[in-house]
Amino acid sequence: MPVIGFHASHEQIDPKSLLDAVKLAESAGFRAAMSSDHFSPWSERQGQSGFAWSWLGAGLQATSLSFGVVTAPGQRYHPAIVAQAAATLCQMFPGRFWLACGTGEASNEHITGDRWPPKPVRNDRLAECVAVMRALFAGETVSHDGLIKVDRARLWSLPDETPRLIGAAVSVETARWAASWADGLITVNQSHEHLQRMIDAFHEGGGEGKPLYLQVHLAYAHSENAALDLAYEQWRSNIFAPPVCWDLELPQHFDEASRFVRKEDMRGSVLISSDPNRFVDWIGGFADLGFDGIYLHHVGVEQRDFIEEFGSRVLPAFAKG
Repeated sequence: MPVIGFHASHEQIDPKSLLDAVKLAESAGFRAAMSSDHFSPWSERQGQSGFAWSWLGAGLQATSLSFGVVTAPGQRYHPAIVAQAAATLCQMFPGRFWLACGTGEASNEHITGDRWPPKPVRNDRLAECVAVMRALFAGETVSHDGLIKVDRARLWSLPDETPRLIGAAVSVETARWAASWADGLITVNQSHEHLQRMIDAFHEGGGEGKPLYLQVHLAYAHSENAALDLAYEQWRSNIFAPPVCWDLELPQHFDEASRFVRKEDMRGSVLISSDPNRFVDWIGGFADLGFDGIYLHHVGVEQRDFIEEFGSRVLPAFAKG
């Protein structure tokens, strides 16, 4: 039975309210949590973007949940800084933190003023970052001169157990490539056929036996129309496939791109219903694909109704036997 977790969306919810939400999620029966890591939201309607690493320390202290974060070392973050932040969390909260690495989006990374490189270069840069972080976690003094530069970096406060480095992917090709360096795979809800191809590619690339995680975007309300309205209001800027979602820079760009999105278009990216039993079926279908952790992201700003309703009517279906 997979672990069902709560996804903390910093782009939509202020940090204090998000901390209250994750504490409520633990009390409702969610068994884990994960966090986004953005510098800006996808839309001006969302209107938030707290600093994930500060919040993760608070979330780990305030709950007993395990936490993961999806981040992008290489441009906005130097990999030595990511490694230091992750090592500190692992030292304070042993066995409760994992780190998912992706190649990032221009909407977060453009702030450095550096050129936004094409995807193959971003892949190569991420591979360098992962190698640097693994060497730092091993206690080595690291110098490196490539797509990233490191000069005699060493982590002085090391945990007994370093974090798993999970590969973030949305395509079959990236899933296969991630298997060459990652300790697991994380992706987002897509068709079962596409997810199965990603899983197969990850296994073929060397990921057999490694954990699989899934982030699920959903909209729940007490009526179907309300759920659809909620998804459309908050998440219509987020339905675009790569490379659009990788390369747009500002919330205004995403808002302009989404001007002609229709409400019915939302169902391709967000699971939308007022019936908790439908979510049980949907989540069960993902579990059947072999995901070890499924993290639920309710795309609304208000989280209490979702957390309480799912705690009483959805999570029990996935409780340990």
